[in-house]
Amino acid sequence: MVNNQTLVQRVALVIQYQGTHFHGWQRQPNHRTVQEEIENTIASVINKTVTLHGAGRTDAGVHAAAQVAHFDVPGPIPAHKWATILNSRLANDILIRGSARVDSTWHSRFTAIWRRYRYTIYTDKQPNLFVMPFVWHYYQAFLDTQLIRAALNPLIGCHHLAAFQRAGSSRPHSWVDVQGVMCQREGSFVHIEVQASGFLYGMMRLLIGLLIQVGQEELSLEGFTDIWVNQRRDIVKHSAPASGLCLLRVGYPEFPFPREVWYDTLPKFILG
Repeated sequence: MVNNQTLVQRVALVIQYQGTHFHGWQRQPNHRTVQEEIENTIASVINKTVTLHGAGRTDAGVHAAAQVAHFDVPGPIPAHKWATILNSRLANDILIRGSARVDSTWHSRFTAIWRRYRYTIYTDKQPNLFVMPFVWHYYQAFLDTQLIRAALNPLIGCHHLAAFQRAGSSRPHSWVDVQGVMCQREGSFVHIEVQASGFLYGMMRLLIGLLIQVGQEELSLEGFTDIWVNQRRDIVKHSAPASGLCLLRVGYPEFPFPREVWYDTLPKFILG
C-alpha cells in the first residue's frame, strides 16, 4: 500500500501582491517578505517547512500582478486546491490567482523564458489617493512619450546593460536579451513596459529614471544611447520610486494555467 504522506508533488503558483508593505520577494532576517509569508503559510497547513522558488526577485515596494513560484510538498492535497487554501490564510495584500501541479523538472525560475515589467507614471498635478500606491506621481514637467519610445526601441536585442545595474548584484554578467518595449500615454498616465529574458538588479527603476530625462528633453536620444552602449553607470544617478513598478507576467514554453489567470491581470489607470 502507498502511503499518501510520502508522495511529493511540485505545485506552481501564480501570485499577486501589493509590494508597499513588503521588503521585497526574497526572505530576509527581520523584514516582512512575500516568500517568507507564503512559506510560513504553507508550513502552517502541512506542519513541515518548505522552500518557495520564485521566477524573479522584486525589490522592496515593488508589486507583482502575476509572479510565478513553485514548491515541493508531500501529502494528499491536490495541487489545484492550494490556491483556495492559501488565500484563506494569507494577508490581504497577497493573492494566489491559481495553483497547479507541474512536472518535477519544471522550475519557476530556470524554465521561464521571459519576464515583463510595467512602470506607471501619474502626470496630473493633483494627487489622487486611489492611485498613489501604484504610480510615480511625476508632474514637474511634461513627458514626451514619442521621445521615450524612440529611446526604448534600440534596446531591443541582446545588449550589455551594465549602466542599469545597481551595485551589490551577484550576477556574473550584465548581458540582457530585451524582447519587447512599449510606452503609451492614457489620460494622466504614462505606461512603460519592458520584456526581457531576465533583468539586472535595479534595472527597470534606473532605466525609468533616465527615460524621464529623455521625456522632458533634458537628455537627447543620442546621449541616452551613448550611456548604455558605453556602460556609463556613473552618469545614471536617479532610480525611479518602487511604487510605480510591477512585475506584469512571466512566460514559459509550457504553462499549466489558462491565460485569464496570468496574462493580463493588472488594470491600467486611465483617468483623464
